[in-house]
Amino acid sequence: MASATKAVFFDVDYTLIYPGPMFQAVGYRQACERHGMAVDEARYADAVKAALASLDHEQVLYDDAVFTRFIRRIIEAMGGRGDQIDACATEMYAAWAHCHHFHLYDEADAVLRELAARDLKIGLISNSHRKLDDFVDHFQLHGLVAAAVSSAQHGYCKPHPSIFQAALSQAGVGAGESLMVGDSLTHDVHGACAVGMRGVLLHRHEGPLPDLDVPDIRNLTDLPPLL
Repeated sequence: MASATKAVFFDVDYTLIYPGPMFQAVGYRQACERHGMAVDEARYADAVKAALASLDHEQVLYDDAVFTRFIRRIIEAMGGRGDQIDACATEMYAAWAHCHHFHLYDEADAVLRELAARDLKIGLISNSHRKLDDFVDHFQLHGLVAAAVSSAQHGYCKPHPSIFQAALSQAGVGAGESLMVGDSLTHDVHGACAVGMRGVLLHRHEGPLPDLDVPDIRNLTDLPPLL
């Protein structure tokens, strides 16, 4: 794998960054309270799991409405009712674009800099409406990122092949010499492999690693040894 690799592409959310309180159970409760709704924080984890299952079936073309429905489903599953659900979901969707609501994983900066020091090109491919230039600025990653494509900018979401092809073209590398790292087997790994890239699944959760035919890692510090 090492000799052929010229570029490493990363998913952004839950791969390089994770949400702060705004998008945890407490943030949903506080947002709902601002809109006159009461929800149960204890139902948050199950609500997200159920909403994600629906989101996987809806994402092809990027559509703001898909993501506001995703947030609405979480609110409803947490017990939210009333005519303010859509307003609350729209507010939270808009806030997802703001980097100050997110934290860079502890190891991410050092790993990105190590890869850049090896003369590997670094790319970002994100199913988000976040401006990736803002992401680079906020987390002080200047000079590290050779290509960055968001689904809102591109029009298609991962795992659609065109978003990977757009990122490869922007970086000036071929699929066979590129690697994609992300936390979604469907969107990141299978999507990348379908266009001829190699994929690595980032599995931060506790418990055994899944039995897959692609490499999997616990955190980003496990990535450089694979290269």
